[in-house]
Amino acid sequence: MQTSKAETVKAAVRKTYGEIASGTAAAGCCGGSACCGTVETVASRDIGNSDAERGSVPEGADLGLGCGNPQGLASLRRGERVLDLGSGAGFDAFLAARQVGAEGHVIGVDMTAGMIARARANAAKSSIGNVEFRLGEIERLPVTDESVDVVISNCVVNLSPDKPAVFREAFRVLAPGGRLAIADMVATAPMPAELRDDLDAYAGCVSGAAPVADVEAMLHEAGFADVRVEIGRGGRADAHVASALIQAVRPVEADRR
Repeated sequence: MQTSKAETVKAAVRKTYGEIASGTAAAGCCGGSACCGTVETVASRDIGNSDAERGSVPEGADLGLGCGNPQGLASLRRGERVLDLGSGAGFDAFLAARQVGAEGHVIGVDMTAGMIARARANAAKSSIGNVEFRLGEIERLPVTDESVDVVISNCVVNLSPDKPAVFREAFRVLAPGGRLAIADMVATAPMPAELRDDLDAYAGCVSGAAPVADVEAMLHEAGFADVRVEIGRGGRADAHVASALIQAVRPVEADRR
């Protein structure tokens, strides 16, 4: 049976992040020095995370894989229920768990078994008890309808070969009035064919980046309102992509899509 392009992309991404989780590949933004094309790896403190935040998570949770500070963007409140798409070793999920407090709850979802194992191990050695990690794909979330208040994600949606499905799923699991707050890479120039078809570039958060207009259209089509995309926060960019902060809200009266 012929493997579809989407399956090929997903397998390449899973392999890359599985190797990072196991320590057989360099950590760092989206897989090491290839991150975002020619951009040098940037530590989490350079994308909006304070030293206090970095010191508050279990050792080994911060792999430097992000391109922004989504839990900061979300302005999380105590008691809220949070879902982290592509949670990796748990860095943003742990930060979110501390912000929502014992009354709140955080779920991290990742498709890489090695990352889930690493995140769960990190949780086990910490005092953070209001977070859990589930193995699953962000295009088919293992989360019930209207069960979370906030969806966050950090440099992960660009890795999906089916971004509209990701946004539809985020809309589905959000309670009415819930909000989406993600940091991601967006395309700022046409992608050359040789780069677009490069699996290493896809896993490196480059060739899978969508133009801002496409991201906005996908969010509106999924049912979101108050869509905002702000380019240039986080300091990561090259000739074809740049980091962006993306926000949207599920309307209180919205019909389920």
